Amino acid sequence: MNVEVTKMSSKGQIVIPQDIRNELKMKEGTLFTIFGDKNTLILKKMETVSKEKMLKDLEKLAKTGQKRAEKMGIKESDIPKLIHKIRGVNEWR
Repeated sequence: MNVEVTKMSSKGQIVIPQDIRNELKMKEGTLFTIFGDKNTLILKKMETVSKEKMLKDLEKLAKTGQKRAEKMGIKESDIPKLIHKIRGVNEWR
């Protein structure tokens, strides 16, 4: 773990030293969660998900849902009726 000293500007900004930015692979626009208690301040780098990973996760979720629907005997044509039933709409065309 790298330990450095920095100071806050008049605008409340602090500089994260280059060595730490490199070690944690931070670049401009990196998001942080900030925790503060008494005289302690903790910055935690927030992980962002790439578009590709998000699409991959959504595809996996869709496949899981499709398999569950197949096991339950639900067809794609049943979906509008199920949605109306859940929403409490009594009439289906």
